[in-house]
Amino acid sequence: MTDRRRVPIDEKGMPVRKEDVGADAEGCECPRLDREGWDGVESDWSDITFVKTMTNAVMGVPVGYDGARDELRRKAAKAGGTIPEDAMLLNGRGRFRRPVMLEVEGVAADSEVERPGGVAYTRIFEAPWGQLGKVAEETEREAEAKYGRKPDAIWIWYLTCRYCSKARNFETLVAAHFGLPR
Repeated sequence: MTDRRRVPIDEKGMPVRKEDVGADAEGCECPRLDREGWDGVESDWSDITFVKTMTNAVMGVPVGYDGARDELRRKAAKAGGTIPEDAMLLNGRGRFRRPVMLEVEGVAADSEVERPGGVAYTRIFEAPWGQLGKVAEETEREAEAKYGRKPDAIWIWYLTCRYCSKARNFETLVAAHFGLPR
């Protein structure tokens, strides 16, 4: 008979990854943004660069997220770029496939990267389970009222992981992106 292997789980019953053992809200390395600099603020995206991939989603919930992040890191290295500290990791919309972008710096001009340009109107919310759609729609309405048209894209940046989410009340940044006029 083989020995039973114990797999630690978090409060939601999800398996704990080895690299996360011992992480908590205080020791977590998730980004902490200054509300004053990000909430209700317009950001210039003319000089920002991302590597992009797609991940599967089940009813809008991304799956295979760790694999997507690893792929983005490989793409950044291949493009000769570096990933800045607290780089934006943005999730787009989609029920079955979702775009995921990671901010990079120092890539060559001819690299296969995303340069969205334009501006982004950002809001920071506490968005526990089931609230994300509501706050994304709220941001979209605010941005449309402010800029006179619907945003070209809505991006989500989860600012917490499964260990600090509860302590930080699922802090999330929503970015309404407006590309350059056509």
